[in-house]
Amino acid sequence: MGSFSIWHWLIVLVIVMLVFGTKKLRNIGTDLGGAVKGFKDGMKTSEESQDKAKEQIQSAEASTEKTVDVQAKDINK
Repeated sequence: MGSFSIWHWLIVLVIVMLVFGTKKLRNIGTDLGGAVKGFKDGMKTSEESQDKAKEQIQSAEASTEKTVDVQAKDINK
């Protein structure tokens, strides 16, 4: 009784199609697919922006190190 057979799921699917109709189910599927795609794009954009932020931090640290080296050379002269 814990697991349903394929026939149970087919009967449930037929009842759902009769209640909601195939057009409405297709729209729900399309909306769900669009939401998943939007989520994936958002995650990709987030990762790209994090990578850009890391690059900016690294370049800022490198330029700061160069400035400190130049100032140290000026002090030592």
